[in-house]
Amino acid sequence: MIRYSLKCSEGHAFDSWFQSVDAYDRLVLAGMATCAVCGSKDVEKALMAPKVGGSLSAPASDMEARVASLRAKVEAEATYVGSRFASEARAIHESGAPDRPIYGEANGAEVKALLEDGIPVAPLPFIPKSRAN
Repeated sequence: MIRYSLKCSEGHAFDSWFQSVDAYDRLVLAGMATCAVCGSKDVEKALMAPKVGGSLSAPASDMEARVASLRAKVEAEATYVGSRFASEARAIHESGAPDRPIYGEANGAEVKALLEDGIPVAPLPFIPKSRAN
């Protein structure tokens, strides 16, 4: 995973994660990289400094502050189940496990199967800290 600082032609600045440098390039060429604020497809990489140290800076925008708040709430109130997310969600839905909030990772096929079976799931706008480093 790679994180880029991006900006749009309207001057909005935001960060986004991409699977790889090539994935970013493909999304831009396909017109699928859009501004998180206004939806503009005219997006480019902004000047970035390398990450030094392990501390996080203060949120640069209201949106970043909201994502940080959501992350804090999820991490405080839900159990991280990692790659077992699909099986745990299914067990909870089928009453085979205690009902509790969970979060983790699932691939596209697992998410599709959960949704087709009526098991509600939603993506989170952040990478769990255990995977971010």
